Amino acid sequence: MPTSHTATRSHAATATRTRKAPPADAIKLLRADHAEVKKLFAEYDKLAKAEADASEREALALDICAKLTVHAQIEEEIFYPACRDVLQDQDDLLDEATVEHASAKDLIAQLQSSSPDDDMYDAKVKVLGEYIDHHVKEEQNELFPKVRPKLDRKELGEQLQARKDALLARLDGAH
Repeated sequence: MPTSHTATRSHAATATRTRKAPPADAIKLLRADHAEVKKLFAEYDKLAKAEADASEREALALDICAKLTVHAQIEEEIFYPACRDVLQDQDDLLDEATVEHASAKDLIAQLQSSSPDDDMYDAKVKVLGEYIDHHVKEEQNELFPKVRPKLDRKELGEQLQARKDALLARLDGAH
């Protein structure tokens, strides 16, 4: 069975190979990340229901965790501060999003330090997927429409993509 280190290395190599040209704007980039992770959670659900090999489930779960970690970091470092600037006093959604990120990070840490052989592993991946689904719906249905007309989405998208590329390169270099 591969170790978490091996699975993460596999993720990092895949992330580098599958990187696409930057989307036209910040919101498109974030929506693309959301769609990619949703697809990966559905794939994990199929593996769990089929009682697939533990190493295969672990590799996919760690890939999901790595992608979510990078996504959360670029949102927290770049996107949310830009949103706070344009929303001024109407930033309750950003406070909620920050709390949702903290909850997701806690589950990610639990998954990264455990194994698919643990009793609650599949349940933790499922709950993480539910958290992320809720978070994505709020961002896409509430936050994005509020900030879309107020942001320089192209410039912000370039900043997000550059930071995302740097974080993924660091993952590649670390493993």
